Amino acid sequence: MTIPVPSNGDIITDPEWLTHRYDANRNSFHMVRVARERHRQIPFLTDEYLGADLQPREVNRTDVKDHAAAPAPLHFIFHSAFCCSTLLVAAFDIPGVAMGLKEPMLFNDISGWHHRGATGAQVARLLDEAMTLLARPFGPGEAVIIKPSNIANPLIPAIMALRPDARALLIHAPLPDFLASITRKGMWGRLWVRDLLQKLLQNGVVNLGIAPDDYLGLTDIQVAAVGWLAQHMLFQRLTQQFGERMATVDSETFLASPEVGLFHLAQHFGLQVDKAMASAIVAGPVFARDSKTGASFSNGQRADAARHGMSLHADEIDKVLTWADRIADNIGLSYRLPRSLFD
Repeated sequence: MTIPVPSNGDIITDPEWLTHRYDANRNSFHMVRVARERHRQIPFLTDEYLGADLQPREVNRTDVKDHAAAPAPLHFIFHSAFCCSTLLVAAFDIPGVAMGLKEPMLFNDISGWHHRGATGAQVARLLDEAMTLLARPFGPGEAVIIKPSNIANPLIPAIMALRPDARALLIHAPLPDFLASITRKGMWGRLWVRDLLQKLLQNGVVNLGIAPDDYLGLTDIQVAAVGWLAQHMLFQRLTQQFGERMATVDSETFLASPEVGLFHLAQHFGLQVDKAMASAIVAGPVFARDSKTGASFSNGQRADAARHGMSLHADEIDKVLTWADRIADNIGLSYRLPRSLFD
């Protein structure tokens, strides 16, 4: 039996064909088939987790305009890393209500293209097409909730300007928890924060009063704090720029009352999720496993892991926290963001 090969038109209208990558050299999108169940099984929509047998289909950008389906309501969860954002977007896989997309690589590719010299207008056009493709509804009446990688955070102003009906959550871990997470990850975490800072510097979103020549003299944990402070400063500006379209929360506050936070966030996104449904989601399998590894995991274990990271590197973290507090005071940055999800 011969299995029919879908046309580009069929692929563009089918939400199971994830718009995975952008190829700037060929001005095309790479589409890969990812069933809803597969979305549930993996933490991120990256090559590492999607697997080696993706068999991508190349679709030229000019085809998108001819075949694009009517997009679903689109909302975002933006984050500064290691703050339960993956858990939160997974919670919005609610058939008939919403579907969550966890760190599609498309935004990373657009950010990289921007770094390589694409103009603001070119990036805006590509973002518009990318979001149209990612907003294909998985079911009738469903919204799409996207959590980009925090590498794409400098694109947030353009994303929100291009989608004036979209709302967003800005979620972060408290700085001590963030630094503890980085130290627990060993060399990988320390390399990651340096790569993040490099990209934030390229995007011009680091303005903390530190001389450029001084960055090389910082310890890894100081670099982690600089990246956190720069993203926090960006989040503060976003709340001022976009007002009620933004809500904010830190992971500690959210995990203290996840059913309340989930209900408030659903209201913020305009989703039909009542308090009973929010409580059922929190009591269900999504909150009972590690969102990245799939292993069984409880709220208490998350707190224990944070304390363990702090205890292993307490002296170094305490010194960096004092240093970071001084920087925040000098630039007038409050650790408490406005527009709290719980207010």
